[in-house]
Amino acid sequence: MRKLLLGEAEALALLSHPNIVQFLGLSEQQGQLAIVIELVEGEALDKVIDRHVQRRTPGGLPALPFLRAWHYFQQLLGALAATHALGIVHRDVKPANLLIRRDGLAKLGDFGIARLPADAARSAGGMQPGTGAYMSPEQVIGKALDGRSDLYAAAIVLFEMLTGTTPFDAPGKSELQVRASQLDDYPPALTELVPQAPPIMNMLFARALAKDPQNRFANAIELGNAFRAAIAIPDTSGWQAQQAFAREAQAIVGPPSGKGSTVRIAQVDADRMRAAVAGAYRS
Repeated sequence: MRKLLLGEAEALALLSHPNIVQFLGLSEQQGQLAIVIELVEGEALDKVIDRHVQRRTPGGLPALPFLRAWHYFQQLLGALAATHALGIVHRDVKPANLLIRRDGLAKLGDFGIARLPADAARSAGGMQPGTGAYMSPEQVIGKALDGRSDLYAAAIVLFEMLTGTTPFDAPGKSELQVRASQLDDYPPALTELVPQAPPIMNMLFARALAKDPQNRFANAIELGNAFRAAIAIPDTSGWQAQQAFAREAQAIVGPPSGKGSTVRIAQVDADRMRAAVAGAYRS
């Protein structure tokens, strides 16, 4: 547990993004170690989805309206774009870990099992950490991971926002059965569950949930642009700011030779970019 906590602190200390919970420090008193992060006043996305499912009217309408789903999804993708640029893989992307603040800003949290750059090329046997309903096939079997594993999970989050259910889970399935489905089964067509969805969305999810990561979208921005095009959402200041953050995160990463090799973005530019993203999503 101590190793997991220190790993989460190390991951969060590398990240400064308006859609990621802010790391404030570590505290240890009398042998008790605590990680100190910002308080996000609001609720997790899984609670938002549950509430919309309960109010859902018959007729195949999406659980969350497409624009509302995009509102949360683009913030998740923005957080992942910056995370992946720094070589970090979250490994537990799911609605319960996306915290929605009362003003509409989303914050990705729980980096407790995140894989840091030094571990990115390693594979591991045995039962892998994570939540089966959102795990990529390569994560299930312990292969080396990159950001495309998180994007697979993000696509499942989007699928759940639109349908109210995940594509591979079902009542009565055990965790091992769900993980096996990630390896062997294919997701239902979105239009079977949401007839109003444009048919191109079936193709989007087929690619986003491909078993082989080589067949998926290459990065978070590409996935976001594909979804935006599929439902004809115009570009927004929020999405433009997310793309700018992703470019800056990629640009400032130094050689992965050790600590102290990262060139940091100027504080004034970082503050400006954070304000741009935060301002775009506040309701």
